[in-house]
Amino acid sequence: MALRENTVVITGAARGIGRACAVRAADEGADLVLVDIGGDLPEVPYPLGSADQLERTARLCRERGASVLVAPADVRSSAAVSAAVTAAVDRFGRIDALINNAGVGAPSGRPAHEVTEEEWRVMLEVNLSGPWRLITAVAPVMLAQRAGSIVNVASTAGLVGYRHFAGYVASKHGLVGLSKAAALDYAPANIRVNALCPGPVRDDPAVDGQMTAVVADALGISYEEQEAVYLESVATGSLVDPADVAGAAVWLAGDDSRMVTGTVVTVDAGFTAR
Repeated sequence: MALRENTVVITGAARGIGRACAVRAADEGADLVLVDIGGDLPEVPYPLGSADQLERTARLCRERGASVLVAPADVRSSAAVSAAVTAAVDRFGRIDALINNAGVGAPSGRPAHEVTEEEWRVMLEVNLSGPWRLITAVAPVMLAQRAGSIVNVASTAGLVGYRHFAGYVASKHGLVGLSKAAALDYAPANIRVNALCPGPVRDDPAVDGQMTAVVADALGISYEEQEAVYLESVATGSLVDPADVAGAAVWLAGDDSRMVTGTVVTVDAGFTAR
């Protein structure tokens, strides 16, 4: 149990990769702080993680023996993030790892000049400034401990370009850069920071009764068409499952990766190798 007696904060924990990370961390013995927005954003035209979904993640983790704190928070708000981190420390006394997973996909597949300023702002506020806010809140705790691990879940869009997804690509490239800079900032205090770049990840077309085929929705195609496009882009002939990403995230969070910092771990079925 690689995370026994560790406290792990996971954002975007209501479903998908975030839920998979929470379940895997619970299996590895972690105490968990589960963060999600608990509702939708009017600027994002698809459902986000609901309060009910976040509670379901918590139940799945408790069934595995984990002690769980549910801390709904919008990562666009420094006050909300600070409150969640304070609650985590009050409950568990420390924070050993942060998995920065909260994010939103592109609201529509359009060229860069057709993206509205509001769409651009939301993309960067959630996908780039959100992780920075979590780091800002968690870093003092880890500095006092002289130990910690931060895993920023970026994307293959943080490594290569995607046509008609300028805002998303910009936000994920920024997150990879933030990870590398922060790794240098905190290495003297034994705090590691890495970026995790998954994709193409298999969407579940019906998680808790809600569609999650975000890319398909953005491009105006069906879930089946999206999966066919994805399958043509990977080397392995199969797509990445959220559980595959969770395995890498938990490895980066724990001591087994103690000499890994400032790097990018890609879980992409060979997508970026082609």
